[in-house]
Amino acid sequence: MIQKITPKNTTFIIILFSILFFAKSNMHAQTILPQSFDDLERLCAGGTFNEFYATFSYVDFPAGTTFEVELSDNLGNFTNSTIATKLDVTDVTTTKQIIKFALPVNLVGSELYGIRIKSSTGVTSVRYKNSNTQATDFPAYYKVFEGSFSINGKSGTATICAGGSITLNIDNDTPSVITSSPLNYPNLKYRWFKDGAIIAGQSGKSLVVNSVGEYYAFVEYGACTEPNISSNRITVTSSSSGSAATINSSLGNPFCASADGTVLTATSGNSYAWKKDGKDFGGNTRTVKATESGIYTVSIDFGGCNATGTIDLKSNGFNASIDVADEFKLDEGETLNVTVTTDAANPTYEWYLNNNLISGATTDSYLVASIGTYKVKISQSSGCISSKEFIFQAKGKAGPSSVIPNIISLSGASPYWNIPDEYKNANTKVMIISSNGDMVLDVNNYQGDWPQTSINFKNVNPVYYYVIKGDAGEKKGSITVIR
Repeated sequence: MIQKITPKNTTFIIILFSILFFAKSNMHAQTILPQSFDDLERLCAGGTFNEFYATFSYVDFPAGTTFEVELSDNLGNFTNSTIATKLDVTDVTTTKQIIKFALPVNLVGSELYGIRIKSSTGVTSVRYKNSNTQATDFPAYYKVFEGSFSINGKSGTATICAGGSITLNIDNDTPSVITSSPLNYPNLKYRWFKDGAIIAGQSGKSLVVNSVGEYYAFVEYGACTEPNISSNRITVTSSSSGSAATINSSLGNPFCASADGTVLTATSGNSYAWKKDGKDFGGNTRTVKATESGIYTVSIDFGGCNATGTIDLKSNGFNASIDVADEFKLDEGETLNVTVTTDAANPTYEWYLNNNLISGATTDSYLVASIGTYKVKISQSSGCISSKEFIFQAKGKAGPSSVIPNIISLSGASPYWNIPDEYKNANTKVMIISSNGDMVLDVNNYQGDWPQTSINFKNVNPVYYYVIKGDAGEKKGSITVIR
């Protein structure tokens, strides 16, 4: 018997077919199942460590499907998600993968990051859970600064007055070296501690202290904060009069005098006023550099009271003087004997002309016979090892203004190209060009000290060309250099 199909029966068959097709298709739906992060509760990365592993299984994906680790935003939402940096893919089977990944270096630190796997087909997994708490929120931080740092000049102590205060500041002595201080990363925050307990509400780069105790700071990285990224400890004490003001010399007292000098450091306070032998010296800084003996004092404001520290700084270096002016004229063929006087122990001497060491000039005097810039260096070779330098300049006297030499004799008394004094000023440009067209000199305020380097003669006497432009007009000509 053939049953007649009515519209009602047709509707039933269509519905039944749809249910069967949906059920069959769901038996093979693309699925990603993340496994827990073993013993991992937070993602703490930085320059020294930044690699993590995400393990997951998957079902019914076509060949060639790729997967990646997806991070939520710092509030835990995937609307503005970030793809983690893929480092490697290991343990690849038809149903399982392990992705080694790294956090982006510009990650905004947060306690609320979500992590999931995303396929190239658009299918995503549920969030990962950590194996310890089963939470789906992961603290994640990239630590841009990982070193120790200092506060208040690495001091171990500071003083406040009764009822007063002092400000502790994070140091940044070398801002050009980015990794030297966390202050070079302006988005960082800090945890301040007193006597081992965190100070609530304090996260800035400075802390106002009005009570005694031990203070220090950590760089704030949430759950990834670690004590290694911390400052020195400062013990703050109280003084009713501020009588604890002192000055320390980095090289001791007496100190070995040198061009670098010794660093004088005062007790930590709010402001400083320095004097040397009763006259203002340095600025409003906790440290100053001293290169000479003298009575150094500093008045320190401790916040409610003031005190003055003093040091009678002595030098165990040596004294020296020279019997010539900084600048003098020297006629053609004229000489001048220059002598150094010193009380240095076992002194040694080095004489230079235009920054070139003069061979054989090793005594306390030198006979100057040509123009140029001279330097003598006196060194004390025993006891306090130190040195002093004197610089002076011998200038040629002007000849007739129309006479500009066109020959230089390197074996003569003055092996330099000397020009009239009217051309030796800051408003006059002097240029010298080689026969090959190379610019070998281009200066203002020429001082009659060219050539300063050796000349390559080859087989001929080299010829150069000069151009002089200035208030006295413009001059052009040639210069022949002979031995």
